[in-house]
Amino acid sequence: MFHIILYQPEIPPNTGNVIRLCANAGAHLHLIKPLGFQLDDRSLARSGMDYRDLAQTTVHDNWESCVAEIAGNRLFYVSTRGETRYDTPSYQAGDAFVFGSESRGLPAEMLAAAPLGQRIRLPMAAGSRSLNLGNTAGIVLYEAWRQIGFGGGS
Repeated sequence: MFHIILYQPEIPPNTGNVIRLCANAGAHLHLIKPLGFQLDDRSLARSGMDYRDLAQTTVHDNWESCVAEIAGNRLFYVSTRGETRYDTPSYQAGDAFVFGSESRGLPAEMLAAAPLGQRIRLPMAAGSRSLNLGNTAGIVLYEAWRQIGFGGGS
């Protein structure tokens, strides 16, 4: 199982899409407060549909709480400022992927503290700023899952 960590997500439909992604790929979703919405928000429910009950989700009051819960697992920080292309590392079950908020991304100090090979990015066309959070999480999660042979999938 992989872990998807959304650090202070702001847009309910994006988080709803990631809930659905995690339910379908068997990943554990971690949400780090503050959230830019309430978990009972209608737009979150609409985009996550009925998958909210199928996804393993943990809400953490802070970053430290999340890190303590998944201690021992490798963390990969996904950012447009990452130096390593997302398909370069050899992923293993238990790896965690950290995504920043939609408007700010990951805090600079968090990214700077990450090991160089664990700051990953997706390639984009010249002049592009960023991809949608849900799309990015899906691309990264499915690449990691592909590398381990889609274990547990059908």
